[in-house]
Amino acid sequence: MHKPEIKVGLIGLGTVGRGVYKILRDNASNIECKVGVPIRIEKILVRDIDKDRGIDLPAGLLTADAGEILDNSGIDIVVELMGGTDVALNLVREALTRGKGVVTANKDMIAAHGKELFALAGERQADLLFEGSVGGGIPVIRPLKQCLAGNRIQEVIGIINGTTNYMLTRMSAEGLDFQDVLEQARKLGYAEADPAADIEGYDAARKLAILASIAFNTRITFEQVNVEGITRITADDIAYARELNYTIKLLAIAKNTPEGIEARVHPTLIPSTHPLATVNDVFNAIFVRGDAVGETMFYGRGAGEMPTASAVVADIMDAARDILRDVQGIIACTCYYDDLPVKDMGQIECKYYIRLAVTDRPGVLASIAYAFGDKEVSLASVIQKHTDGSKAEIVLVTHKVKERNLQEALGIIRHLSSVKEVCNFIRVEDDI
Repeated sequence: MHKPEIKVGLIGLGTVGRGVYKILRDNASNIECKVGVPIRIEKILVRDIDKDRGIDLPAGLLTADAGEILDNSGIDIVVELMGGTDVALNLVREALTRGKGVVTANKDMIAAHGKELFALAGERQADLLFEGSVGGGIPVIRPLKQCLAGNRIQEVIGIINGTTNYMLTRMSAEGLDFQDVLEQARKLGYAEADPAADIEGYDAARKLAILASIAFNTRITFEQVNVEGITRITADDIAYARELNYTIKLLAIAKNTPEGIEARVHPTLIPSTHPLATVNDVFNAIFVRGDAVGETMFYGRGAGEMPTASAVVADIMDAARDILRDVQGIIACTCYYDDLPVKDMGQIECKYYIRLAVTDRPGVLASIAYAFGDKEVSLASVIQKHTDGSKAEIVLVTHKVKERNLQEALGIIRHLSSVKEVCNFIRVEDDI
């Protein structure tokens, strides 16, 4: 298809939107050489056209009327960067219905409504591209869908939330407790005023639902991901993990097993020698294992204006090439040709780190060991810490065991008279 230029309608001019505008403006000649024609932003939809956004814009570029983008037949690609799953979803539906290509970085929308939107994109033969929704500037969605398409993907394991990774890094480096490092993250702008989406693991779970769906060719929803955040992690846990040659990270873990898909987000002890253990601060990394390629890891900045904008612009360029070749919709959707079950959390198997506060008297360890043994939980190591004559802290690491057995054993142990508190339990992954 011959077109002298590709016109874009941009929805939202926040942090990422400004980054997209800057890249398309500053790298225009380079982008034109790679695509074949110029890519130009025709309109930008915002709530308040008079707001100062700290960027020089041509007169008439901003609009508060969505119709100036959706009704404009000259606009080829709609780029949704406003976020949320209400207004944004309706605008994306309408754009796809009209056959416009859509690029988005909206993980919430893709995780919750991806199946519907992919079907609509395929029906209307329009591209729906979303590289920026996971991992910021790290290319991972396109490699899973294209570069690794010949593989049977066995595992996708990643650090995909920069806020929690920053917090755990600082707790490890400085011995800080959770609340202290959370305030530090807020001051630096890494944590929101309400940080629940990050620290409770919900942000990572939405991203994992997207990655697992692509990797395993089956629809995984946010609700199917087992989620646990980092709020129970203490400086003591991090110190004990280090003593055991482990590092604590909030991992998003998806595995394709014979019994079904494991999809879970939780704090995890991983060997300090593993590449993911060295991913610090706000950086993200995604570890992929395929039957043909073996082990690969994608690493970089997982958020921010320019990294995420980089992924969005790459999608815009792909959508533009498809328009020029008249092949829109071919890469619009993820192929959900399997309908695989998702494993119940109680059925997963791994090792566990357990920290107990107990009465310091003879026979305590024997009663605890008996409770574990009764539920077929085998102990790999036991360390007694902080004995003061009346109480002690015991740190245990189990062999591999089903989560259900571990939880049943902990239920018994909590009621032992000699156990003051089950301070924490954290899953251990040695085999990643």
